[in-house]
Amino acid sequence: MISIIGSGRLGSEAAFLLAQKGLSDIKLIDIAKGLPQGHALDIMHSARSFSVEVSGSNDFQDIKGSEIVINTAGFPRKPGMDRTGLINKNRDITESVAKKIKTLAPESIVIQVSNPIDILTYIMKKTTGFERDRVMGMGGLLDSQRLAFYLSRELRAKPQEIDALVIGEHGESMVPVFSNSLFQEKPVSGILSQEQMKDIANKTRSSGAEVIALKGATVFAPSIAIARMAEAIVKDRKETIPLSAYLEGEYGIEGICTGVPVVLGKSGIEKILELDLSEDEEKAFRESAEKIRNMISGLSL
Repeated sequence: MISIIGSGRLGSEAAFLLAQKGLSDIKLIDIAKGLPQGHALDIMHSARSFSVEVSGSNDFQDIKGSEIVINTAGFPRKPGMDRTGLINKNRDITESVAKKIKTLAPESIVIQVSNPIDILTYIMKKTTGFERDRVMGMGGLLDSQRLAFYLSRELRAKPQEIDALVIGEHGESMVPVFSNSLFQEKPVSGILSQEQMKDIANKTRSSGAEVIALKGATVFAPSIAIARMAEAIVKDRKETIPLSAYLEGEYGIEGICTGVPVVLGKSGIEKILELDLSEDEEKAFRESAEKIRNMISGLSL
């Protein structure tokens, strides 16, 4: 069973996509009376197109037995708000959810989605006490999807033809890795000018805020990222996916969660991949890690 904590627009859309994939029965959990039940019923009205059961509940006890728990609970960003502005609002929610997961689904793999992802993934890991392979944040895959979109526009290609990679914070200090982003098996750093890459990097960093300013929330792209991560775990795909992981010396960094490429399979994070970065990329990645470390140091855990 896959449990999704939080049944807002993002949680419910993720549930719908996961149901379409038929990966597992899905339990939607929310404190709002009727909301998860209503979304579950709406999804089940399309059940001729899939074979799993989707149900809603206001009782956290119903996450018992979950193989995967996806946490979307928390306050969303508002127009003009930086993700880090949500730390104080979403910290308590994440700690509360983490304690329930630790008690009720102690063998589960946890995917943290609510923002700021890297900080809350760290809090989720520390509060649950789970091994690092079973706690991860969604941000890196979403950022990489967005980078692929903007690269495709510049290269006049389809996004599916681009193998894009973003590491570091899911936030303003994210690092698009052009030296490891490929088009026609060639690094785009050898195809695009410095000015083009700078422009694409800025568009990628501001893309979430742009969507929020236009429609109030990001829904479809993060839902796709959630579904892809869950599918890699359930189907043991050993797929290389960028996500927020707890580092223990990789890239010379330890004690924080940040975006890196990993091999994702049935046991969760099976390997963290260490890439050869350009000098500028490595510098930016370390600066991003330091930003995360400074935010964590301001928390009393």
